[in-house]
Amino acid sequence: MACVSFGVVQFACSDDVAENLATATRLVREAAGQGADVVLVQELFEGLYFCQEERAEHFARARPLDAAHPTLNAMQDLARELGVVLPVSLFERANQAYYNSLVMVDADGSALGVYRKSHIPDGPGYEEKFYFRPGDSGFKVWPTRFGRLGVGICWDQWFPEAARAMALMGAEALLYPTAIGSEPATGYESKDHWQTVMRGHAGANLMPIMAANRIGVERVGPGELTFYGSSFIAGPHGEILAEAGRDEEAVMTASFDLDALAAERAAWGLFRDRRPELYGALAGADGR
Repeated sequence: MACVSFGVVQFACSDDVAENLATATRLVREAAGQGADVVLVQELFEGLYFCQEERAEHFARARPLDAAHPTLNAMQDLARELGVVLPVSLFERANQAYYNSLVMVDADGSALGVYRKSHIPDGPGYEEKFYFRPGDSGFKVWPTRFGRLGVGICWDQWFPEAARAMALMGAEALLYPTAIGSEPATGYESKDHWQTVMRGHAGANLMPIMAANRIGVERVGPGELTFYGSSFIAGPHGEILAEAGRDEEAVMTASFDLDALAAERAAWGLFRDRRPELYGALAGADGR
């Protein structure tokens, strides 16, 4: 495969679905105009990050991921028009179950399948366990027009097991739509920590990683979160090749020769020298 160009966009969300879809569409078009073959948009971009509080009314934001979903339909049409791959992050309702999900849309507009977020956080300002069941899809790697792509969603990005599992499943690049910012309980500044962990995934698996975050101050209920943007693209050795600012709308791209990277992974020995028979401690909660 020739070089593949990956695009990442970031923007501030309102609580107007049509407005956010228009913004995402405009930025995806801009990324495609810069040559991007795959464009990553942030987590749950249809509205404000409602998980700041626990209120039943927010369940009304969820929809089945079927042919009647207006945002999914619009993104499929956009992917087909531009000939780009679009991972689309949405709040899914499946009968009585609710998931933080992603539909992988190929460059012809077809939906290749759904990934349901595996790791669900629960803490001040990020009270996702109230809304989302832990995903039951398992990790996913899709053969798209522009390579085999694995996707994790936000909190998934902190877990090296997720990145390694997708790499072992044949992923050639990893993409993480994200919503992360201030920590109301501690005031901890997690931006550098967040990037360092994912850069480690890139280096450990010798494959590029893309992360798309949102920006701006969002007030839902009595509190507020300040999202710190800083979306980035990391190369296969963990190097940051492109990074957005903390508070401005952005479009970034970077290109990779996926065949050359496959050869480098084979030659480097990181996968050849794995000892899975020694890793049994990973299968239990307490290391036993």
